Parts: sequence; structure tokens; C-alpha cells
Amino acid sequence: MIRIVSAKPEPAPGYKLRLTFTDGREGVVDLAHLVGRGPFAAWNDRRVFEQVSVDPKTKTVCWPGGVDLDPDVLYSKATGVALPGMDAAA
Repeated sequence: MIRIVSAKPEPAPGYKLRLTFTDGREGVVDLAHLVGRGPFAAWNDRRVFEQVSVDPKTKTVCWPGGVDLDPDVLYSKATGVALPGMDAAA
């Protein structure tokens, strides 16, 4: 399984993360479509978004309050490698 080893927010404006994965690949994912929705409402304050970290156990991105995202989907979005049975652009 490929997981995330580092995550850094790109400079504002926007809600992009630069991710590095265990296979050495890097990429940027745009998460702006999540801002203000459900558990991502806290991102209306960009300072909360910037508190991103990598959970040492699950090796995915997370934020205060237990918000996290699927590392496989992030890998696909950041690298363009399709998930099995899916188009990477989906």
C-alpha cells in the first residue's frame, strides 16, 4: 500500500496540498471543492486547513477534530494513477 509521508499546504489563495508518497512520487491536490461542506466547514478559516498533518498510524492527511481523507484517492488525484476500476480524473 502506498501512503502519505508528508503534506504541506500550498500558499494561499486556494486549498491545495503538496503531497509526498511512500513510493517517492509527489503531487498537488486541490481540495477547494470540500471547503464549507460537512466536516470541512472549519476550512472556511484557512488557518484550520493549514493545520494539516500526516497521521503516524494511518499515514494519511488529517486535521484537528479527526477529519481525514482517503490516501488512495489522494494518490490517484495527485499522480494521475487510476484507482482499480476507476478513471483518475473522476
